[in-house]
Parts: sequence; C-alpha cells; structure tokens
Amino acid sequence: MASLPAPVSRVSPIIWTGSAGTGQRHVAEEVPVALIYDASTEAVMMATPADLEDFAYGFSLNEGLISNPEDIRRLDIVPGPNGIEARMWLTPERSQSLAARRRSRTGPTGCGLCGLDSLEEVLRLRTPIRPSALRLTAFDVLTAVTSLETRQPLGDQTRAVHAAGFWSPGKGLVAVREDVGRHNALDKLAGALARTGIRGETGVIVLTSRVSVEMVQKAAAIGAPVMIAISAPTALALRTAETAGLTVVAVARHNGFEVFTHTERIVLTGS
Repeated sequence: MASLPAPVSRVSPIIWTGSAGTGQRHVAEEVPVALIYDASTEAVMMATPADLEDFAYGFSLNEGLISNPEDIRRLDIVPGPNGIEARMWLTPERSQSLAARRRSRTGPTGCGLCGLDSLEEVLRLRTPIRPSALRLTAFDVLTAVTSLETRQPLGDQTRAVHAAGFWSPGKGLVAVREDVGRHNALDKLAGALARTGIRGETGVIVLTSRVSVEMVQKAAAIGAPVMIAISAPTALALRTAETAGLTVVAVARHNGFEVFTHTERIVLTGS
C-alpha cells in the first residue's frame, strides 16, 4: 500500500531581492481526499494530508452525517496514486439514515457545501448554541489569539495554511489543527475534540481565517459559544451567528478586536 504524502514539500525558487538568486522554500501539499461512507463517496475535498482521521470524524459530525464518533464502526485512511480515500463504515442505523438522505437528493454531491440540493439547505443551522455561562475578558481574547500564533508548525514553514484552535479558560490552547482549507482545519479540530471527549461548550474556537457562514455553522455544530478570528466576518455569517447564539469576535489582533454578536460573553472594563 502506498504511504501518505508528507504535508510539506521543499522547492527551489528563483528569488529576486534586487538581484536574482536561488533559494529554498517549504510549500504546503494539498491532495484530493475522498470521504467515503459504506463504499459510496459523499465528497471529495482538497486538503493537507495530515490529521486525516480527525478530518473524517469532524467532517462527518459537522455535516450531520453522524451524531457522535461511535456512529463510525471503522475508518481506514487509504492513499492511492490520485489521492487519499477516508473509508468509513457506519453503524446500521446511521447507514440507513445516510442512504435515505442520498435518495432524497435531486442533484449530485459536490465539494464545499456538500450534498445540498436546495438553497434552504445552504443556510441550515441544525442546533443553536446552548445557553452558556462562559465569559471572557479582553485579556482572555488576546491571550487566545497569541497562543494560536505559537502553535502553527505548518504555517511557520509554509505561510500557506490556516489553523483552527480550541482555547479553554484555565487550560489554554488544548487543540490545534492546520490545513490549506479553512473549513478543513475547523473540521479537523472538531474531530480532535470529539475523539478526545472535549465538549465544545467548555471553550472557544480561534481561527486564522475570515468568518464565513460555513464557519459559523461548523462552530454551532461543535457547540462552542464563542468564535475568535483574526480576519473579518461576512454579513450573512453575522446574521447566522445571531440566530445561533454564537458570539463572534473578529479582526482580533495584538492591539484590539471587535465584538459583533452576543456581546454579553465578552466582559470589557470601561465599556
């Protein structure tokens, strides 16, 4: 059986800094990853070939294909000449549910917004955030952002991947996952949390990317009450976050941040 490719490759570009020369650079790999359930392909995503078990579980949870990790009876990561297959076998009950979902579709499965057959499904929000007593200070927010900066080995090497982390008061950054795709990084994080029994309501999600509606939907599926991002949100993401009960903190940098929704969870002195 073929081995998994390394997540990073080394290349030798011509570098110009006033004069031409040669140099070395690490670049991130991205490969097609097929997510296969009971021998049927659900989606093919371009992803970094690392933490693929977490990716398979997190994607399955965030897309509502399973309700808990035990719904997957077996998972095999199988590399091939054209990509990697994440082959999953589901419990009989979950397998029947997925088969019924497939039969109800009018269109083919695609990537990104996977397996959707209506505009209403694009805006789906399966489970709003549960009421949470979690409160963060400005120092907590800035600490979470700074902590993520120091835990991105692929990002440090390539400057070409996104990271998603889970920060918990009193524990700090308990999990980080990286990928060329921001959605994939969050799916990998979801899988890592689920597989280790960390509940989403106990902390906050920290992102290196912008906040789009899909990221809000995935955060809601994880159950985290707060999302912190270094980039800005879209208007649709904010409307969805308001409905979901999710606090969105964005444009979070060393010198400040902006709180957009459910601001009661961020306690700011002097505000």
